[in-house]
Amino acid sequence: MRIIDRISFSRNKEDDIFAKRIKNLTGYKARNISFYKKAFTHKSANKFDTDGNRDNYERLEFLGDSLLDASITSFLFHNLPNSKEGELTQMRSKIVSREHLNEVGRDLDLISFSKKPTSKRKYSYNAHGDFFEALIAAIFLDRGYIIMDKFIKNKFINPYVDLDKLLGKISSYKSLFIEWCQKNQKQYKYQSFDDSGNSNTKHFGVKLLIENKLVGKGRATSKKKAEEIASRRAYYKFQNQIRSNL
Repeated sequence: MRIIDRISFSRNKEDDIFAKRIKNLTGYKARNISFYKKAFTHKSANKFDTDGNRDNYERLEFLGDSLLDASITSFLFHNLPNSKEGELTQMRSKIVSREHLNEVGRDLDLISFSKKPTSKRKYSYNAHGDFFEALIAAIFLDRGYIIMDKFIKNKFINPYVDLDKLLGKISSYKSLFIEWCQKNQKQYKYQSFDDSGNSNTKHFGVKLLIENKLVGKGRATSKKKAEEIASRRAYYKFQNQIRSNL
């Protein structure tokens, strides 16, 4: 009995510490700590529930993605009363971009709440944003929509969302660049090339050519990201022309 009591006490103490960290992070006391534990359980931990289903943050991330969209949509609807539907949609895309969510998750140090059995450096960069979305879902399930919405406003909208700046932010350099090329009848081409580098992680290299002239190069863990990087670098070479022609 003494051994069992010591184990039980140790487990409860660990939960208490985790619960205090959650309260410090969210500003609210957790009623059901299991939601938050799941939100920070990385898929690489290979945990399963009693029914044999994977027990990690992915389903919560899916729910949190939709809840965040709803919260941001309401915020934009009330704060941009003169904006049209298409403009509101573009603005929402800028705010909930993967880059933006990763920045928030990284600043909140959400990875430190996870029990992934390897070092922080083994996480993908998108894990920062994934955990943030999963946390939003955990708060919703534990405390309801109103508390979740307040959390989003306090931790995301107020410190990170500047509508005046975002109105002029480019959400996709690739789309902008292609639009400019098509409008000005310029031939463009994205060309992949081998780029293994010194990393064990597979990377993709992309060259952006206009009229067969190299104007930008990108390297990333996906072809899509590499194309966006190449487009951004090309944009800054032609930004005066692009701004005057679009």
